[in-house]
Amino acid sequence: MKVCEICQKGSQMGGVRKKLRGNYNPVNWLRKHPNLQKARLNDGRRVLACTSCIKMTSKTAKAK
Repeated sequence: MKVCEICQKGSQMGGVRKKLRGNYNPVNWLRKHPNLQKARLNDGRRVLACTSCIKMTSKTAKAK
């Protein structure tokens, strides 16, 4: 399953509700996945992480 190993961010369902003849019709449901990349952590492990977590870890590494 596509899940970030740092923040546990996974896929989400999103859709549009169109009004059709007085009733709402839920159409165009899409599953949106996080942007996962293979990254190496500071301890040497390779993990699947979302890009926001990769940016966060690189900023904290530069600050130290």
